[in-house]
Amino acid sequence: MNILITNDDGIQADGIIALAKAIKEIANVYVVAPDTQRSATGHAITIHNPIMIKEEYIDDNIKAYSISGTPADCVKLGIESIFKDVNIDLVLSGINNGANLGTDVIYSGTVSAAIEGLIQNKPAIAISYDSFKVSNEEYITASKHVVNLVNNIKNNMHIFDDCILNVNIPDRDIKGFKITKLGIRKYENDIEERQSPHGKRYVWIGGKIKEIIQEENSDISAIENGYISITPINIDMTNMNKIEILKNIDLL
Repeated sequence: MNILITNDDGIQADGIIALAKAIKEIANVYVVAPDTQRSATGHAITIHNPIMIKEEYIDDNIKAYSISGTPADCVKLGIESIFKDVNIDLVLSGINNGANLGTDVIYSGTVSAAIEGLIQNKPAIAISYDSFKVSNEEYITASKHVVNLVNNIKNNMHIFDDCILNVNIPDRDIKGFKITKLGIRKYENDIEERQSPHGKRYVWIGGKIKEIIQEENSDISAIENGYISITPINIDMTNMNKIEILKNIDLL
């Protein structure tokens, strides 16, 4: 089995290194990741600038490259260019530093890299850890869960025909896993305006997560209750319920 691994935290992030070393035990591993942090880039691709490629070392028997592009670039170049002579069987994106839950997946470089795998007609899984302070040991433990998931799902790859799997691992004792839907994420004070010492106006985008009652079968509820959440996500954003309504409206 040939597995392409990427992330949005950069080629030297602890999460991708732990994942690549764990997956190496069950498959041939190929890595293409950004040369620096590329979080919250969504599905951006680089079209007006050259993308620089550099060979990297992660571990023995792992072919790895960093590029000066986005997470989506990594998967596109990995499949179409850098490893074009390799038949990639699966794309793994992660392990991300911090969860990608609910509506946050729209912004996520980790999830977008997996979605690029879907666009390339490759099965793909995005993996995130629900903490920003993760030890190497915790990434190693999380990687073991990913190995188990890959081993258990490799004979059912047809489920990836029209979706990716978005996996989030809780930062606590794990009770098991749940198949979930996307929850809702909103933030308080997400734009903070400031002024530089030279009088220039600038802002920081961030903020505290709002406490929102989540549906029991949401990914957020699963993580809060100690379960690994597995959410199938597709890219068809068509609201089928509105098509017939719009057909019956005179729009001219």
